[in-house]
Amino acid sequence: MAKHSSVAMALFRKRWLTVVALLVMLSVTTAIAFIVRASLESSCDCRVDVASAKRYNSSPESAKPIGVAVTQSPLSFMKSRLVLLVSHELSLSGGPLLLMELAFLLRSVGAEVCWITNQRPSETNNVVYSLEHKMLHRGVQVVSAKGQEAIDTALKADLVVLNTAVAGKWLDAVLKEHVPRVLPKVLWWIHEMRGHYFSLDYVKHLPYVAGAMIDSHVTAEYWKNRTQERLRIKMPKTHVVHLGNSNELMEIAEDSVAKRILREHVRESLGVRNEDILFAIINSVTRGKGQDLVLRAFYESLQLIQERKLQLPSIHAVVVGSDMTSHSKFETELRNFVISKKIEKYVHFVNKTLTVAPYLAAIDVLVQNSQARGECFGRITIEAMAFQLPVLGTAAGGTREIVIDGTTGLLHPVGKEGIMPLAKNIVKLATHVERRLTMGKKGYERVKEVFLERHMEERIAAVLKDVLQKAKEHQKT
Repeated sequence: MAKHSSVAMALFRKRWLTVVALLVMLSVTTAIAFIVRASLESSCDCRVDVASAKRYNSSPESAKPIGVAVTQSPLSFMKSRLVLLVSHELSLSGGPLLLMELAFLLRSVGAEVCWITNQRPSETNNVVYSLEHKMLHRGVQVVSAKGQEAIDTALKADLVVLNTAVAGKWLDAVLKEHVPRVLPKVLWWIHEMRGHYFSLDYVKHLPYVAGAMIDSHVTAEYWKNRTQERLRIKMPKTHVVHLGNSNELMEIAEDSVAKRILREHVRESLGVRNEDILFAIINSVTRGKGQDLVLRAFYESLQLIQERKLQLPSIHAVVVGSDMTSHSKFETELRNFVISKKIEKYVHFVNKTLTVAPYLAAIDVLVQNSQARGECFGRITIEAMAFQLPVLGTAAGGTREIVIDGTTGLLHPVGKEGIMPLAKNIVKLATHVERRLTMGKKGYERVKEVFLERHMEERIAAVLKDVLQKAKEHQKT
């Protein structure tokens, strides 16, 4: 590394501290099913609330910058309303993290928010402890899932949000005879695509709630058809709400110095040179996310490059979401495949982490390879696009509503049929730098148009107004 003057070095150190601060400020918006590592357990803070207080009209006078116009949140009408959020679990998987994000958005406009976790682990859990304290620091009340307090809160609430299909079991188990009184003010937020969630044990009350909210059109259509065909029940009014990137993530994505520092740091830790081309799949390591097919496609891409005698920098693949402590058979299969094909030099496994921004800054292309019906939405996809990364995704689920094939990325079929198309797409982007950069820029423009936090707030606000109006009309009758 070239030598810097003392002044330049001081500026560099100052900017690095800014980057670290930004990373700490990353909230739980990254919808990845990752386990909190010990280094993250102390990262809970209330700085996001301060930022929200400065942005929104509901902030105290002391928080408003002098002479700076304050933007009113689309959710400001929720001020002083009582909202009960019911999650089937409290973990770092997508559903609970999204519900927590909603909790913080509502708190930022002055809503009173209570949180219930229906299924809690019997033993002390660092993840639950950390996330509950994050909520408490930001003014979210944590209520026991069972008992009179839960019943009283549900009856008194202006709005009840059930998060995921599984949360439906809480209704009969806790509210019992009070269920009919609560259903008219329930918004059911559904993220699942898998068939086993279509059970009357979970969703028998679904036709009677004020509304359902689903992350993608394809998932909403699937639920409409499946509930009618399999369960003989009708969906309530269903709202499709595409998600948006947090302001904190966008700050880092748009900070060129922060991205450069993070890129250098991560690549150095992986042993990847700056000129090398790095592809990544960032998901918890499970068969449904398709890491095995990605590695097979990556191997085939290396073979294609060799056969065509293409002159390229080295290409690498990184799997972010590893967890060997779980002794997963699937992960063992992945590592054995890498060894058997003798590509250990080019494939890197990274442990599970809550903060994905450093890896998005370090890579050149994101691979979103969720299988079967794909992702309901796939938050990591729009996060990658914010970092001006092209996306190689499966032509399934919500990914088709995010990635414009041929413009912001390239799509390939699910299953084994997608291995060779994905391999060829890897080679395409590896060999055409300009195409890679153009797709990344187009993806960023798309994020700015429709996938920001304010866009998500506007969409959710419209849904909440509709649900509150229905609840009000029901009270009159």
